[in-house]
Amino acid sequence: MQSKPYLTLGDVKKIAAAAESEAVRNNWAVSIAIVDDGGHQLWFQRLDGAAPISSHIAPAKAKTAALGRRESKIYEDLINNGRTSFLSAPEIEGMLEGGVPVIVDGHVIGAVGVSGVKSTEDAQVAKAGIAALTDG
Repeated sequence: MQSKPYLTLGDVKKIAAAAESEAVRNNWAVSIAIVDDGGHQLWFQRLDGAAPISSHIAPAKAKTAALGRRESKIYEDLINNGRTSFLSAPEIEGMLEGGVPVIVDGHVIGAVGVSGVKSTEDAQVAKAGIAALTDG
């Protein structure tokens, strides 16, 4: 039987703190969601001033990245390039840039989804959170 790493509450708090720090440093009002490898929500926060809709979009992006085992931007690009059939894919709704998988030792152990600013900036916040875990 194989074993794999998983996100602990301490890991999640470290990711969340670094993501929040990146958003605050840039004065970006965002929502941040962190999920496990099955897309189940482990953490959510909506920074002051973040649009209410971001509280739905961030978890959807995170779930898409976790279940797809890749950045949610991949799906956005596929759809924008004409592969609209992905709009009917089951269980994934957040097919916009800003969902980033957490990969440790080659295993996707969860994902971070961010919503509230430009999609590239959402991804920047998510990656800053993940870097606190994987680079530290």
